[in-house]
Amino acid sequence: MTSEISFPRQLARTQRFTLGAPRAFTVSPDGTRVAFLRSRSGTDRANLLWVLDLAADGAGKTEERLAADARELLGGAAEELSAQERARRERSREGSAGVVAYATDASVELAAFALSGRLFTAELRAGTTSELPVPGSVVDPRPSPDGRYVAYVAAGALRVVGADGSGDTAVAEPEGEQAGWGLAEFIAAEEMDRSRGFWWSPGSDRLLAAHVDDSPVRRWWIADPANPDSTPAETSYPAAGTANAEVTLALIGLDGSRTPVEWDRGRYPYLARAHWSAGGPPLLLVQARDQQSQLILSVDTATGATLPVHAEEDPVWLDLFPGVPAWTPDGQLVRICDEGGARVLAVGDKVLTNDSLHVRAVLDVGDDDVLFSASPGRHAEPGRIGVYRAWFRGGPKALSWERVCGDDAGVASAVRGGGIAVLSSTRLDRPGSLVEVVRLDGGERLAGVQSHADKPVITARPRLVLAGERGIPSAVLLPTGYREADGALPVLMDPYGGPHGQRVVAAQNAHLTSQWFADQGFAVVVADGRGTPGHSPAWEKAIAGDFAGVTLDDQVEALHALAKEFPLDLERVAIRGWSYGGYLAALAVLRRPDVFHAAVSGAPVTDWRLYDTHYTERYLGHPDKRPEVYAANSLVTDEGLSGAASTVRALMVIHGLADDNVVAAHTLRLSSALLADGRPHEVLPLSGVTHMTPQEQVAENLLLLQVAFLRRSLGLPSGRERTTGR
Repeated sequence: MTSEISFPRQLARTQRFTLGAPRAFTVSPDGTRVAFLRSRSGTDRANLLWVLDLAADGAGKTEERLAADARELLGGAAEELSAQERARRERSREGSAGVVAYATDASVELAAFALSGRLFTAELRAGTTSELPVPGSVVDPRPSPDGRYVAYVAAGALRVVGADGSGDTAVAEPEGEQAGWGLAEFIAAEEMDRSRGFWWSPGSDRLLAAHVDDSPVRRWWIADPANPDSTPAETSYPAAGTANAEVTLALIGLDGSRTPVEWDRGRYPYLARAHWSAGGPPLLLVQARDQQSQLILSVDTATGATLPVHAEEDPVWLDLFPGVPAWTPDGQLVRICDEGGARVLAVGDKVLTNDSLHVRAVLDVGDDDVLFSASPGRHAEPGRIGVYRAWFRGGPKALSWERVCGDDAGVASAVRGGGIAVLSSTRLDRPGSLVEVVRLDGGERLAGVQSHADKPVITARPRLVLAGERGIPSAVLLPTGYREADGALPVLMDPYGGPHGQRVVAAQNAHLTSQWFADQGFAVVVADGRGTPGHSPAWEKAIAGDFAGVTLDDQVEALHALAKEFPLDLERVAIRGWSYGGYLAALAVLRRPDVFHAAVSGAPVTDWRLYDTHYTERYLGHPDKRPEVYAANSLVTDEGLSGAASTVRALMVIHGLADDNVVAAHTLRLSSALLADGRPHEVLPLSGVTHMTPQEQVAENLLLLQVAFLRRSLGLPSGRERTTGR
């Protein structure tokens, strides 16, 4: 990649610099192999499956070798994706190609993956790859723990085949077109972070499988107006207040025998988590629809009956966390919970952390410890996420900052096998991630995993600060080469600003786009107000029932507080955002035109009745019970627009017409409401584009169009896009 290329083109071509970066690590329990995915270059979309061989004693030579190449296995043919596979990738925001996911047996000797709906296995120790001749279009293949079988989903059926390709059989078949086994339903994959629909038993003799019946769910049709001869795509979308899919579970034998798993689905309809390990019987986490109560249940594998292990209630809502619930090897329950105003890690009846850490996820459960990620306490420097190790009879010990990556590591994550961990870490002063294989006890570095990701043509220089009386985590970016004599700068607020979306992180790549906007002559501010993760439970739950008020107020507070420290021209303030950030951007110019003078609103949720059940009802309640809350937080209702000021500000709304998450109806309804109210605005429809906007030309031109619109709207001179600033 040469320095002549513009940043927007490079950002689009590299898929935000994710191509070529190693990911999806799996460490063998004997500590001799690390499997992972990586493409050949920073512009190659096709991931390959790799193996890093480690010497058993840690003293020998390490070697990377290729385990599976999609192009070779497909004979150079282009990939063909089924509708189910496309939907899975959209839910996981997967924009790459080739081997995008794989699963292994317990010893990490056999890997299974799908390409163009065909089933492949790779012998990771031997280095050989085979195709298993199976019927249908394969989705989510997973080897049994002992490596003798591979389970997969095809045409709604859960099937099992021998690892040698023999004995393929359907162990559970759907009853109709709107039902299926073994895959996560829409809201589980989109909102619950549960992408799986079946789990092998530790003994490899049974499967715990979800059955999804979509027939109660409202049908929507996603049309392609640019191609009126094409048939609209039908999708099952559980909008707020409407019916969800019916999700049940069964224990299924390899002979097709079936034992239904029973729990009070009337009270707890959401299957949020499932876990099956040698530490105990299967664990389920089931939630009430209002998400104010949930149960952790154990499953009797003989009868399918469930017994409560732990119950939780919260008057606001209960969050879901990666990696929990889980068993320790000796049968203690591992969970993350909110206690005493802090988010803590608990094992059995013992809480292992305190309010100095905000626990984010459990990464691995060992024989006597838990590996987990956490943010430092509320008043610490913002944006840092570390990896910690907590012993069942001791407190946490920082790995990512002190033992392995040094005190200046920003955001870290880890995957472990035995005593070996793969640690990925970022810093503010370097692009990309550093990936190292280390021995946990002693912190010895065994190897590094090379990244082929492109180096950005610009360098982000964010200042991470706490703004205002609330201490709102914020990042401020000024143009490259800015001097105090240059004076105050027009401001661009660049938030996400809502649940699940932490933008202020100590990672350079996270701020590259904001820096590019800054280099076009703006002071860019990214503020993570109340509702965003990584702060405290009270911080996240302050938005209950009030998206419009709380999140917008915090953007204004951060802006005004930062103007006392940085050269911000408060007479020229714009805001841009996507998804929730798009909602927040449109909200800003409609309700606070005294502060915001222009907005770019991308894929905004404008009518919360059109967004899904699990997300929306968590924060706003059920629309039939709280219609006034939905009206007040909407941008399109009479109540929502009545909160808009009479002053009209420039607004551009962008939406992909193929978006099945935030459907284009949101933007169309907003445009109609604004037109009826006499408010000028611009709408940019993107034909064939989903919520991800992965297309290179679209992604590049969107940035350029936004800059031109913002300059025009703020009365700034048009300028030529700078690649590297001044």
